[in-house]
Parts: sequence; C-alpha cells; structure tokens
Amino acid sequence: MIDKDIIANLRLVHGSYNALMMMLFIYQGWLGLRIRRGRIAGNPPLEIIKRHRKTGPVFAIMGVLGFFAGVTLIYLDYGRILKYPPHFLTGLSIVFAIAAVFLISRKIKGLDSEWRTPHFRRGILLVCLYLVQVFLGIGILF
Repeated sequence: MIDKDIIANLRLVHGSYNALMMMLFIYQGWLGLRIRRGRIAGNPPLEIIKRHRKTGPVFAIMGVLGFFAGVTLIYLDYGRILKYPPHFLTGLSIVFAIAAVFLISRKIKGLDSEWRTPHFRRGILLVCLYLVQVFLGIGILF
C-alpha cells in the first residue's frame, strides 16, 4: 500500500487537476459560443474555430485521464473503486459526455450541419456535470 500522506497529497493533486479541467472545458465552451454567434451572424471567426478544433481533442483526453487517475487513486487507497459512488458515477458520466461531444464533433460538416445543436447541448451537459463533480469532490476532501 501507498503511504497515507502521499495519498492525501495525490487527492489534492487530483482535485486541482480536475478543477483545472473544468475551467478548460468552460473556456472551450466559451470559444464554442463565440463561434456559434459568429456563424449565426454570418461572420465565423476562423482563428477561434482553429483553436477550438485544436484544443478540443487534447482536453478530451486530459479529462478522461483525470477520471482514471481518480479511480486509480481510490483503488490504491481502499482496494475498491466504489468508495464514493456519487462521485464515481458523475465522473463516469463526464467520461461519456466527453466521448459524446467528441464523437458528435467529428460529424459536424459544413455551416448548416444538424450536429451542431447536439454538440452544443452535450457540451453544456459536460460543464454542468463538472460543476456537480467539483462540488462532490470538495465534500470528499473535507
């Protein structure tokens, strides 16, 4: 087993990392909103589109890694992954939401793609799940 002090520090690292991930997904959503508004106005912001497309897959991988880091941490500490079921299930929901947003984004083609609204809605769901997850995580830490 790993020393309890190391586990305590890793819990803080995990929480900080995922709080940062939440902020990065909020930033990504903000970029998406700017793109959406520009596209509706008839002037899509090309630089923002490039940044949104470039960072999205990176953030997706980082978000999923945050979940697996938490699962690994709990398993090493308690020997089972369901020590905190609401936190685990919300994290798993985040992973599925990330996958859905990413897979839907791959289907967006052209200015009038029918996949834009589902991508937008799943993105909002993802940010909401992160807010719940951070709240649950803070409850675990204290």
